[in-house]
Amino acid sequence: MRRDDGNLFQGVAAGVLAGALWGLVFIAPRLTPDFTPVQISLARYLAYGLLALPLLAPGWRARLGGGLARADWMALVWLGLTGNVIYYICLAVAVNLAGPAPTSLIIGLLPVVITLVGTREAGAVPLKRLIQPLLLVTAGVALISANTLVLAPKDWWRQALGLLSAACALGCWTIYAVLNARCVARLTHISAQDWSLLLGIVTAAECAVFAAPAFLLSPVPAGGGWLTFLGVSCGIALLASVIGNALWNFASRRLPLTMTGQLVVFETLFALIYSFGWEGRWPTLLELLAIAALLGGVWWCVSRHRVDHPAHD
Repeated sequence: MRRDDGNLFQGVAAGVLAGALWGLVFIAPRLTPDFTPVQISLARYLAYGLLALPLLAPGWRARLGGGLARADWMALVWLGLTGNVIYYICLAVAVNLAGPAPTSLIIGLLPVVITLVGTREAGAVPLKRLIQPLLLVTAGVALISANTLVLAPKDWWRQALGLLSAACALGCWTIYAVLNARCVARLTHISAQDWSLLLGIVTAAECAVFAAPAFLLSPVPAGGGWLTFLGVSCGIALLASVIGNALWNFASRRLPLTMTGQLVVFETLFALIYSFGWEGRWPTLLELLAIAALLGGVWWCVSRHRVDHPAHD
């Protein structure tokens, strides 16, 4: 197997596994309905930092190699805010208002947006070759949005607000994906796992500022609700943040931005599988059409990329 082929296979496999773990976050708000989206987000990322600290601490000076410049620390701050704190708050709001299925399909626009950004990089497929598949993916999101509003005509404002929140989450994660891909490609002396752990520690520090008012100013349940809340927060922190982010960084280091953009669709697919299982139902006709449009658009987009695109080392 050629070196580039090995990087491609490893990168794609890591991206798919990251999507499977990230899909779990769409169910977490349903498991803890008595807590606000802000509380859920803060608890998850505080747990992320607490898990990351002992994992990074042993030999951290040697593991960071030449260390980090001030610009690198600032990048971690922005990544923590956009890709973690603000993103997950918007996501949790969207799940609570519109439901996990429509939220996951709005997030399904990520391959489109990231691909649009990726076409500006050297050696990328020209945008004019990607217009048609990108429009197909956009049509899929439009179908699921229409399905959401049709199913709840009395609560259309609530559903619309949920879809708007999902769109905000989409924007936040786009910023995260682009900035993070550039960071892991540039900082070759830091492993993908250690960069993920650093991000967890910085994000936890950001969340600590808001934790006290978030829990003191909003009512919280007593008794068993806390046990479920802490268990879900720690489980999502370990699976989606510590392991999932490390897998994504691994993929980002081995694949160009346009390819990692396509892999984001697996988060959407796994989120849909989990949400339909949680709700105990099959997808509606409009949801099936939306899924078909989403998958067809992504496959079409991938087919128009050069298979010999150079990998990031």
